[in-house]
Amino acid sequence: MNTKTKKHQDPAQAEARRQQVLTAAADCFRRRGYHGAGMAEISKTAGMSPGHIYNYFVNKEAIIEAIVAQNMAEMFSMLSAFAQLEGDLLDALVDGADQGVEKNLNPAYSALQLEMLSEAARNDKVAALLRHADQSARAQIKALLTGPEGTLRSLPDHEVEARLELLSSVFNGLLVRAVLNPQLSRHELLLALKPWLRHLLSA
Repeated sequence: MNTKTKKHQDPAQAEARRQQVLTAAADCFRRRGYHGAGMAEISKTAGMSPGHIYNYFVNKEAIIEAIVAQNMAEMFSMLSAFAQLEGDLLDALVDGADQGVEKNLNPAYSALQLEMLSEAARNDKVAALLRHADQSARAQIKALLTGPEGTLRSLPDHEVEARLELLSSVFNGLLVRAVLNPQLSRHELLLALKPWLRHLLSA
């Protein structure tokens, strides 16, 4: 961002503009794919000039990095809320499956995540971003499950890691199911998923 923009733009306005770019870019990535969505199209969708966008993001990879960071912030906020609950942690985690299922089966969300994963298969920088995000998320979940009140605190580390891998595989798989079976019943899925989660997250 240039000095003039830094000096005169209100922080709240700058954040709103930045979010405007992220929303536009996500829409373009979903519709056109990472390579099909150029900065010119992103700027048109955002309703601002390409030069203005470059004040906030140097390239498309920086936009993906910001989208990933935003997703991670939402997840960390949710995990922090779980950690501060006074009730039973296992009940809270199982009940939280509703939110995770709804999000991962949302067509707009799943399409964007799958597009970024597709790009990661051929772009080392994007792959590194997503792998780092995955490792950070797993570390946060592991800390919650193996902490003083954690439901898996008595298990050996290798078993905790295996259970986390299964947990990730199930929720990541929902991204694919959202595309292949858009009529999938959330209610029926949760009826089957919640007992399995309760078993998986219990020592």
